[in-house]
Amino acid sequence: MIAGKWKLTILWLISMQTRRFNELQRLLPGISKGILTRQLRELETDGLIHREVYKEVPPKVEYSLTALGDSFMPILNSIAEWGKRFEQHEEDKQL
Repeated sequence: MIAGKWKLTILWLISMQTRRFNELQRLLPGISKGILTRQLRELETDGLIHREVYKEVPPKVEYSLTALGDSFMPILNSIAEWGKRFEQHEEDKQL
């Protein structure tokens, strides 16, 4: 469900606030439109994010976390904390 280069970052960004597609693309330099679309669809299919389509011109689509996605955030926060500790450990080794 979370395998893929961008999925954890996408979840992190959406966890902070509801995001639109173009906003996500701006926040993720280096990701192509096709890859972002595929990653979002997979996260939606897996039930981690919700895609809300507003019927207006131009069309507006927003992505937010589902309850399942929100329940994953403590795990993602733990991974981030571990990464910080590992980074400090690597810096200490070099000194």
